[in-house]
Amino acid sequence: MEIKAFFDKQTFTMTYVLSDRQSGDAVVIDPVLDYDQASSSTSTGSVQVVTDYLKSSGLNPLFIMETHAHADHLSGSQVLKEAYPQAQVGIGKRITEVQRTFKGLFNLGEDFPTDGSQFDRLFEDEETVQAGSLSFRVINTPGHTPADVSYLFGDALFTGDTMFMPDGGTGRCDFPAGSAEDLYDSITRRLYALPDETRVFVGHDYQPGGRELRYQTSIGEAKRENVQLPQGRSREEFVEFRKSRDSTLSAPRLIFPSVQVNIDAGRLPAPSSNNVRYLKIPLNLFARS
Repeated sequence: MEIKAFFDKQTFTMTYVLSDRQSGDAVVIDPVLDYDQASSSTSTGSVQVVTDYLKSSGLNPLFIMETHAHADHLSGSQVLKEAYPQAQVGIGKRITEVQRTFKGLFNLGEDFPTDGSQFDRLFEDEETVQAGSLSFRVINTPGHTPADVSYLFGDALFTGDTMFMPDGGTGRCDFPAGSAEDLYDSITRRLYALPDETRVFVGHDYQPGGRELRYQTSIGEAKRENVQLPQGRSREEFVEFRKSRDSTLSAPRLIFPSVQVNIDAGRLPAPSSNNVRYLKIPLNLFARS
């Protein structure tokens, strides 16, 4: 299996293409659709880089997989699916909980489904999925959101926003239905139970201190050196730390456009009668007292 990483500098997001060069089978994890907030315009530069790689390598993506409904970038899954209609867009089954939460917050209307039917595939916890000659295991890792999952391909684990590089710590838990308690359990009981030599590929790298890009660590390194959750840290201590830290963080810059699009499997809102698409921007939804 070959792993190709792509870094979106605007959102610090990692997109991965996993492939079997012999068969040409591939999957894509967490593609990015570019969005300029000032002009409220989308573009496909980040997705195009991935598409160009797939085409030049003769790869056939069978799955476009989301680790969760991202709050910091729009998903490029539907743009990729237009180029590769055979690819299934997949996400963890608990996305339905996130859809129900944000349907109400954004007042999306009675016709917005909250059964996950916008996605081609809803993954079950501990499900083993075959993607042609590739195979992966789904591990539910809620906390950042209820629907976060990690994907394990052999000895390669893709954690999304659950766990970052050791100097980056873990994902925040202050979004609606997020849980620091659940995140602690997800990391310590599910991920840290994997062999120490398991390779870990993170969903973001914020390059703390201005260091160079890093996106690969290991379970052993995380257990020893994760600045927020080394092995042995108590649940109570981590939860107190995570909640205290999260209370100081600003909402992600693109949370409103991102979540609206991503709970709908990366689809932009349908055009209105004037043929213009509109996103909802609620006032004071996440205002801090």
